[in-house]
Amino acid sequence: MNENTILQVDGLVKRLGGKPVVNDVGFSCSKGEVVGLLGPNGAGKTTTLRMCYGFLRPDSGTVRVGEWDIQKDNDPASRAIGVCTQDETFDGDFTVRGNLVQGCRYYRPKIADRDERVEEVLEQFGLKDFADAKPDTLSGGYRRRLMIARAVVHRPQIVFLDEPTTGLDPEARVLVWELVDSLRAQGMAVVLTTHYMDEAERLSDRLILLKGGKIRATGTTEKLLGDVVGEHVVVVSRTGADLEVVDAWFRERGGKHSVILTDWHVPMGSADLAEFVTSFPDLRYEVRPPTLDDLFLALAKEVAQ
Repeated sequence: MNENTILQVDGLVKRLGGKPVVNDVGFSCSKGEVVGLLGPNGAGKTTTLRMCYGFLRPDSGTVRVGEWDIQKDNDPASRAIGVCTQDETFDGDFTVRGNLVQGCRYYRPKIADRDERVEEVLEQFGLKDFADAKPDTLSGGYRRRLMIARAVVHRPQIVFLDEPTTGLDPEARVLVWELVDSLRAQGMAVVLTTHYMDEAERLSDRLILLKGGKIRATGTTEKLLGDVVGEHVVVVSRTGADLEVVDAWFRERGGKHSVILTDWHVPMGSADLAEFVTSFPDLRYEVRPPTLDDLFLALAKEVAQ
């Protein structure tokens, strides 16, 4: 690993019930970088994440955090890791401040400036006004803030966020995005899983696309869309016109269109698009750039084949 690499994952394999749910997964994450793990349900995202932070032991493969192997050097590696799970795991007997203090006590060596650090995090995450409240009195957005705050209160080098905004309203989601962006700005490495396509696109410097426990593609949003979907998506309404000829044209060229309500959404390269425009000069349609939603629909078709 180079000096900026915080997480190095190589050849992870995990079998559950005799079935490989993660199969030869490897990637890295550096200081100040957000890596997003994407994939449909059952792709292996959460299992991969749990092996990365030491909750699950891989059947084979290695996870290194900084200079430490997480299986062989668990104590120092754990000190360098922060984890925010999908489920809320607050202690209801403690206040917001109390939960952060308790979070600090889990780690060795001890945090020398614990009380000052707790106050700093309360301020940073907008929780100061609720410091003496119990977590169950907070809104969903503030509870997620507290979960992330507790994950970073001990100053880890990397934080793992599993579906960090699930169930939040749009305003609360944006506030969590801003917190994640602030962690990146502070130089922290971040690995997150999400089903929200706009979230993955806005937050991630690099995406890793999992399918069936394997890495299907990796890179920026633009690269993934180009590799898996294509350059353009043509949207054709199926109402008000005889589209048998259009359907036959798609099929002849191996077009794999998705049906959304009354529309066909057809990925195309530039050459096919030029031919399509020439072939159907009177047809009404829309041409748009592909999105990560198109990516998931393309993956679903790959799984079905």
